[in-house]
Amino acid sequence: MASPVGASVQSSSLRCPFLGEANRIHVSGISVSRVLVVRKTLECKESRIGKQPIVVPSNVNLTMEGQDLKVNGPLGELALTYPREIKLEKEESGFLRVRKTVETRRANQMHGLFRTLTDNMVVGVSKGFEKRLQLIGTGYRATVEGKDIVLNLGFSHPVRMEIPDGIQVKVEDNTRIAVSGYDKSAIGQFSASIRKWRPPEPYKGKGVKYADEVVRRKEGKAGKKK
Repeated sequence: MASPVGASVQSSSLRCPFLGEANRIHVSGISVSRVLVVRKTLECKESRIGKQPIVVPSNVNLTMEGQDLKVNGPLGELALTYPREIKLEKEESGFLRVRKTVETRRANQMHGLFRTLTDNMVVGVSKGFEKRLQLIGTGYRATVEGKDIVLNLGFSHPVRMEIPDGIQVKVEDNTRIAVSGYDKSAIGQFSASIRKWRPPEPYKGKGVKYADEVVRRKEGKAGKKK
């Protein structure tokens, strides 16, 4: 039988010391003359969110030094350090743009993220953010005492939490909590820590939930039929 084109079959015999010199192993090898390597160029699509400009109000001041940005407004001051794949540009029209310095997948992923973080900083120091929670359950209530928020959530003792600096907490009708401030991430973290004490259960809906949260309810076990 003829050998295939571009390949040669070689046969060699190897001695096996475990089986004795009389036994031999035959190995056939195929040598390939050419190997074709295909390289595919990775194309990174530009982020839809990242390419949108950021509107800077007149009452907000920006300070850019290298990869550091400071945003100062009537409600407070925030700072952020950008990675080397991202740079900031302030246009003559007053818009702020977040751009990529390299075309890589990592830069494309961070493009939209840091544009969102930058926009949250500008909106936070100028207008602020608010997160609302609601207490559902018999005897569940909340009050603000000085710099602490006190929660009665059915435990043997009330839960007392210190309100961080830069965050304001208001309680309405003893069951509705409004957490506000200029740092969106801090507001979300503090609100989540309040909810963590008694997350809403799926049967009766008792617990602490966000005002816009939809709790999926479950049916309880039905009694045995007689």
